[in-house]
Amino acid sequence: MTVEPQPTPAETAEQSSISLPEPTPTQRSGDNRRAAGIIAAVVVVVLLIIGGIVLLALSPESTTAKVRDIFIIVMALESLMLGVAVIVLIVQIATLINLLQNEIKPILDSTNETVNHLRGTTQFLSNNLVEPVMKLNEYLAGLRKLFDFIRPDRR
Repeated sequence: MTVEPQPTPAETAEQSSISLPEPTPTQRSGDNRRAAGIIAAVVVVVLLIIGGIVLLALSPESTTAKVRDIFIIVMALESLMLGVAVIVLIVQIATLINLLQNEIKPILDSTNETVNHLRGTTQFLSNNLVEPVMKLNEYLAGLRKLFDFIRPDRR
């Protein structure tokens, strides 16, 4: 049976430190273009909604119909925002599940294996070191009482 050398704490710290690569300029410009596209789309949607509300306000209908139409537009916009929020929530939950399965579970498995190894080590030490020492102490205490019984004037 060969014993593999255990890494030192410094080596373990070096192995566990994660260094993420710096994004290249092309990746940054792609991210900037994507963010600019999303912002432009949001601005266009908001301008279309404002334009629709203005057109409804200028149309020759009764006030109640105008208020109803504006309220319907506001409710549609609200449901659209809620839908986007639910999609973001689902993506975040999927990311959390992925994190739990691929990063936390292996750590827990490794910890469980280490605890089982330590449990075996302590049981081995208990059986092969502690119990014999305790039995030796019992025998020595018995011999001491025997000698005290045989020679009571020794104190």
